[in-house]
Amino acid sequence: MKVKVEVSNRHVHLTEEVYHQLFTKPLTKRNNLSQVGDFASNESVTIKTEGGSIENVRIVGPFRSYNQVEIACSDARHLKINPPVRKSGDVVGSSAITLIGEKESIVLENACILAERHIHMNPSEATRWNVVNNQTVQVKVEGEKSCLLDAKIKISENGTLAFHIDIDDANATLLKTGDEVEVLI
Repeated sequence: MKVKVEVSNRHVHLTEEVYHQLFTKPLTKRNNLSQVGDFASNESVTIKTEGGSIENVRIVGPFRSYNQVEIACSDARHLKINPPVRKSGDVVGSSAITLIGEKESIVLENACILAERHIHMNPSEATRWNVVNNQTVQVKVEGEKSCLLDAKIKISENGTLAFHIDIDDANATLLKTGDEVEVLI
């Protein structure tokens, strides 16, 4: 089975409460993302640790029930932190990080992760592929930097079929958004 690649850069998901602590203006949509209902906003924050900072980190909407900062391993090295590899929303015991918005800055004690590689799909696609949520599959990357990568299946009602990897994984394998890879089940 083939699936399209989508490369994810660093970004944050916020609760409405935390967003309003950081900004006076409403969250505004810049563009829709492939997963139904998700969008890149016009607003961004600076993320900061004692080791460093990164400016212009995009906020992805809509608001969530949790606060999460997703970065790549190279970002973690720059910030001098060691966040765990986790699925989205699993932030308990993750790294602390400071967010700086237009209004103020706040420290999020459990928020920063390296996102695990995953394949989004809806329930009918999962049935067709004969996979279950959180199942680990292998993704075959062909080309000059061919390899096998593990990825988790992520099933949601509004899921749109896509293989999500961070920018470091994309650079290491020479993949870019729109490329296709084969999923081995």
